[in-house]
Amino acid sequence: MKTRFLLTILFTASLLILSGCGGVANCPTCGSTPTGAGYADILNIPVPEHNPTGEPGGPFNSFDISWINPATRLDYVSDRIGLAVVVINTNTNLAVNALQGSNAVTGAGNQASPCDPSIPPLISVFGNFTRFGCRNSPFHLSSGFGANGNFGGFPGAQCCASRGNGVNPMSGPDGEEVTPDGNILFSGNGSSSVVVWDLSTMDLSKNPPTPPNVLAVIPTGVAADYDGVLGLAACIASWNGEAGSSASCGDDRADEMAYDPTHQVLAVIDGDPGLPFVTLIDVSNIVNKSGTPSQQHCLPIDATTPYGPFPAPPLPMPYPQQGASTSPVAPAPGASFNPPSCIIGQIYYDGAGGTASGGMGLSSGVPVDTVGGSFPCPDPSNPQTFGGVSGSVNSGIPGVGMTPSGTPYTIPCHHGPILDTTMGTFCNQTSPAASCAGAISPAGLGGMAWNPNTGHLLLANSNSIGITSVGAIDEIDPRLGNPNGPVVVNTFVMTDCMPTSIVQGPGNNFLIGCADHDGQAFPPNEYIIDGSSGDIITTIENVGGVDEVWFNPGDNRYYVAARDMPNGPVLGVIDAVKNLWLQNVATNTNSHSVAVDPVTNHAFVPMQAGGPCGTQSGNGCIGVFSEQ
Repeated sequence: MKTRFLLTILFTASLLILSGCGGVANCPTCGSTPTGAGYADILNIPVPEHNPTGEPGGPFNSFDISWINPATRLDYVSDRIGLAVVVINTNTNLAVNALQGSNAVTGAGNQASPCDPSIPPLISVFGNFTRFGCRNSPFHLSSGFGANGNFGGFPGAQCCASRGNGVNPMSGPDGEEVTPDGNILFSGNGSSSVVVWDLSTMDLSKNPPTPPNVLAVIPTGVAADYDGVLGLAACIASWNGEAGSSASCGDDRADEMAYDPTHQVLAVIDGDPGLPFVTLIDVSNIVNKSGTPSQQHCLPIDATTPYGPFPAPPLPMPYPQQGASTSPVAPAPGASFNPPSCIIGQIYYDGAGGTASGGMGLSSGVPVDTVGGSFPCPDPSNPQTFGGVSGSVNSGIPGVGMTPSGTPYTIPCHHGPILDTTMGTFCNQTSPAASCAGAISPAGLGGMAWNPNTGHLLLANSNSIGITSVGAIDEIDPRLGNPNGPVVVNTFVMTDCMPTSIVQGPGNNFLIGCADHDGQAFPPNEYIIDGSSGDIITTIENVGGVDEVWFNPGDNRYYVAARDMPNGPVLGVIDAVKNLWLQNVATNTNSHSVAVDPVTNHAFVPMQAGGPCGTQSGNGCIGVFSEQ
């Protein structure tokens, strides 16, 4: 690892010298100023351990979200081929570290992040989060993957990450977000969990750099059996025509995230088709490193037993991975759960609903919930979530469950909003119209943003009703401290748009990233809305097919990663003060992520192997785009 990483840095530096200040406008080391010649890719950063031969990592062809923290000027990029979060110094344009587990390709796994030593060990039926969590003793898999005190790792793209194969929701790492002080990184994982890194323990001055400690691995749902005897075959098969609805898939990846620094609440979506839902997590004790060990690391409600689910009846001790002859079995209906103690609540987009006498929702006194019926939360068709178990009935307020030791728990949960199926407008659920006959599960959930002006979460809802041209932004009141938990209070309809992302710009303005929908191509468009009323302020018609968006306060501009523009993928730039489109500049196939350094105003765009990467065309790269 030490030799490889040092060589990578030296090689990168040589490339910067070769392509650097000789005539490159706005080169970070040249002191030049914008010339008004528009945006261009000024240099390309190699990503550690990637090459066209496939050893050790292969080309950098599968990645997800990137996130720049302005306090530290570090860019954290999800690398699904290297099974790591790559760290880019946006001042020097060098890859300076890779955050990873014991299964990583980047650095051959010998730089795996250690789990904070104060995390108590948890015994688990299928290992401690299988291979993806903290490998504290007595963790052990029958394959020999045993305890070493380190983070286990990401599933990467080994089975799943190509967009074309439809199994992308099983891959990771996924979403990334850093606290404003730059001390904590949250990474979404393909095993329906969030990895929490303590960046204050990372030392980039050493060679090799010191990896950060892992403070917590927080399940948002249940992982597929990546390492067990059940495997992924049934799940992968169900993604080919059944939208991954097989229970063997668990809850898919924890993906997009949004962090509220005022209340220290993290919102996370498991947003892919099947049973999309959003989870709100109180991370205050984790961020502040306060309270008991259980609070500091978001341990299970019953801290003496592991997270669920568990077979019913339970397997005898010792468990099979520890030498018993009994074979593991799939979680049975009614199996016990033991969810993280820091979850505030969840909202399920499960399509449950229907009109009811009197028009009241499931929760007494809560006007916004599924209309009518007596549906458990979540829908009993998939018990693989924390909000309840198959057969539980709870009047639509909290999900009621039982830990393996018999400790009862509740997690507040509600169903997603209902829209008028003909008009696409939000239904008043205390007196719904006749056309408010029931909710239709969306195709998936996208990005999120907290609105500090309201204290509410704005969530991109890709498809709110059966009409594919109607998407929405759902407004969620977290209702912190309310035992009934978070609830959807409004929906802002976005026509001819599959909302994939949202970001706050100046004041109360929010940019909505719009993509195409299930084979239906819309004319290029993005919306800028008022974050309180949902009113559309401006429509941008020069760029579309967008996945990720970013607002840069350094130049008051929005940057959009438009991978599905009709004439090829582009990076779109929008003036956020005048709400005017400025330019589209070509990127590369599937370039769907962007983050911007507010000091240099350089945009960092991960790109697959190909011509735009120049000398790195066979390896893939991170392109640096700048105004000329």
